[in-house]
This record gives sequence, structure tokens and C-alpha cells, in this order.
Amino acid sequence: MVQQSISIIRVPFGLGAGRPGSENGPDSMMKFGLVKKLKGLGHDVPADQCIRLPDGIKSPVASKMKHVEEVLAISGLLGEAVYQTVANGHIPLVLGGDHSIAMGSLAGLTRHYSNMGVIWVDAHSDLNTESTSPSGNMHGISLAVGLGISRFKLEQIAKGAVPLKAENCVIIGARDLDHDEKALIRSCGLTCFTMHEIDRIGIEKVVQEALRIAGDGTDGVHLSFDIDSVDPIEAPGTGTPVRGGLSYREAHLLLELMSESGRITSADFVEVNPLLDRNNQTSKLAVELIGSLFGSRIL
Repeated sequence: MVQQSISIIRVPFGLGAGRPGSENGPDSMMKFGLVKKLKGLGHDVPADQCIRLPDGIKSPVASKMKHVEEVLAISGLLGEAVYQTVANGHIPLVLGGDHSIAMGSLAGLTRHYSNMGVIWVDAHSDLNTESTSPSGNMHGISLAVGLGISRFKLEQIAKGAVPLKAENCVIIGARDLDHDEKALIRSCGLTCFTMHEIDRIGIEKVVQEALRIAGDGTDGVHLSFDIDSVDPIEAPGTGTPVRGGLSYREAHLLLELMSESGRITSADFVEVNPLLDRNNQTSKLAVELIGSLFGSRIL
């Protein structure tokens, strides 16, 4: 296994979600031995960073989308941290927080990489926009922002950031899609492996094809892993659980295969909500899964 320098960036932010608690996810993952796990795998783990929302930032109450100013502010700070991390030769491992923070990760990454591939592991596609969002929650539009199809743009978050190319983006594990998201997926050239495809062809083939698509001519591949991609039997501590998700072993194999590919250059792990968890089951699972991404194996 190749030793890597992994820079952990904690983002205790949950205002992009509909339920409180994901802001406690980063510290919970750290509490259950994440640094020890990574160092035990032989990696260098510099002192972690923590990105917090500055005081005094507040969105207008009348806005359809909730907490826009707060999300854009935290994303801007995260984007700069991610950009500096990759510029210094480290792998950014971003711990959320809700999935709206991925806007910051993508902004910082696309400022550095001119052509970024993305694998989005999620029960949802996060492809609503401000005009189609049924909830107004910002975590439901984060991939749409990354693709440049929302009113909010990555360039607003980080100067020099560029939109993702749909043909190099892949969703894995989707099983709760809104009507407009389905139409967009069919029309924009983005690949979406729902749980139906995983059931039919198996997680190994899905991951191999995802890596091929996201890695085809790209400068790097970013993994954005929402813990609600895993079935709530295994990961109850998340704000938007959906039955019928990845099994414990499917989730581990997915990350083991990504590790073996050597193509993953950055990652987010988001939506761990300790307030909704049972006996810290989800936080502990997230630490295990991150371990699998960075080389942990049964034998």
C-alpha cells in the first residue's frame, strides 16, 4: 500500500439539511478513532483543520432556499482550504456536516484541476435547483451547483472554479429521486447507477464502470460519500434515511475497489447525524468505511 498524506478538514455545519445534528458528525467520526485508523494504515495525517461559519452571516427569511448565505459562506472557506490542501500535495478528506458542503469541496478542487471526475454515492441525486427544490434545503442542490445548472455557481464560491462535465460524473446508490431530477439525469448525459442496477449487475461492475467514466481523461476523481447511501439498518444516524440501500459489505467493497484503483484524489464523507444514531453505530461505520477507502482490508 502506498503511503499518502491525508489532510482532514472538519466542517461542523448542518444548516443545509432539514434536520439538526449533522454539524456534530465530524467530531463524532474523530472521536471514534479516525486518525488512529489512518495512521495505523501507514498514512501521514497532518494536524486537522476545522472550518466554522463566521458570526453575523444570516440569510433572508423570505428566501425559498434556506440558509443560502450561510451555505455559500462556509463553502467559500472550505473551497480555499481544499484548494490549498491539493496545491500542497495532500489528499483532502472532508468530514461533514450536511451534503451542501460538497459545493465548497468541488469549488476548491475545480480551481486546481481543470477537468475533475466525480463519483457521488448517495440515496439521492442532489440535482434539484432553486426552482425545483421541494424542500428549499441546500443539501439537495449541491451536485446541480457543481454541474453549473443552478443559479448558484462554483465560481461564486471560489474564483477560478469551473463546472463539472456531466459525462465524467457518476451517481451510485440512488433510490429516492424527484421528478425533475429524473428528467435531468436522462437529458444531461450523467450516469446514474440506482439500486436497481446494483441489484442486477452487482456492486463490483458498477464501481468499475463508475471509475472508468469518472477517470476518462480527467485530472483526478473526487468521491462524495453520503452515509445515507447505506441502508438505514446499518446507518440509522442520518437525516434522510431511505430503505433498500447498500449493504454493509457492498459499501465496504465499493470503497475497497476505489482504493485499489488508485484514482481517488479527494473525498467527502457527509450526513452522519449523531443525534439520530443508535449507539454511535453510524459514526463507527463511517470510520470503518473511510479506512476501506484508504487501504484497510480483512486480510
